[in-house]
Amino acid sequence: MTPRLLRIRGRVQGVGYRAWLVAEATAAGLSGWVRNRADGSVEALLAGEEDAVGAVLLAARRGPPGARVDVIEESFGPLPEEPGFHKRPTL
Repeated sequence: MTPRLLRIRGRVQGVGYRAWLVAEATAAGLSGWVRNRADGSVEALLAGEEDAVGAVLLAARRGPPGARVDVIEESFGPLPEEPGFHKRPTL
């Protein structure tokens, strides 16, 4: 399990992207979090089985209806501090 830290850019705020990602990640059994950034991007930490992380990452590239994902910057991240997948406040 290698956690992935994502920065998602495009039209991803104000379209339900965070709530959608919480539902996708929870259904896949992932731990981590998602939050809006002041610059208009969304940041997320995904941790879990590699296949599940890969499936959610693929879905994140499409996003929910109304979203437009231009780019996802991906790096390795820290282990989540708590189990489950959560929506965090804007940073």
